[in-house]
Amino acid sequence: MKGAMELGAAAAVVKGGMNRGLAIFDFILRLVAIVATLASAIAMGTTDETLPFFTQFIQFRAEYEDFPTFTFFVVANSVVCVYLVLSLALSIFHIIRSHAHISRIILIFFDTAMLGLLTAAASAAAAIVYLAHKGNTRANWFAICQQFNSFCQRISGSLIGSFGGILILILLIFLSAVALSRR
Repeated sequence: MKGAMELGAAAAVVKGGMNRGLAIFDFILRLVAIVATLASAIAMGTTDETLPFFTQFIQFRAEYEDFPTFTFFVVANSVVCVYLVLSLALSIFHIIRSHAHISRIILIFFDTAMLGLLTAAASAAAAIVYLAHKGNTRANWFAICQQFNSFCQRISGSLIGSFGGILILILLIFLSAVALSRR
């Protein structure tokens, strides 16, 4: 009888240690996602390029504000970044109390909502970036990246950070589901 109780206590310690390890990894991933979404929002929000045309008084300018999709992208990345900062409190709570279940369910719910928002924004922006690079001759949309090279490099780099944030959010949802299944 005493041996069975000791074995059960040892299994509970191992399970709690594993959940604590998952919680620490969750916290680290949230920090990386904060950096990725913040960098994407800043990179896109500060993107502009001006090209002279014949004279110094006539210029062509490309800004992220010229495209409503890019504005949505900046706002969505900012919202997800703020959410991730706020979710750090629950992540720390999970490190301290590795058996908390209700708060993990709440995180899964909001992580999934933020994943949907970020995916929508990054996908819409990716479509515009594709048009900027390739154009569409049937619709008379010309590729602007031959002229606005710096602009296109920055918006493409911003997309990479945002898609990195999407992958991290998928991992966070998976980690929370694993921690919940280890009851």
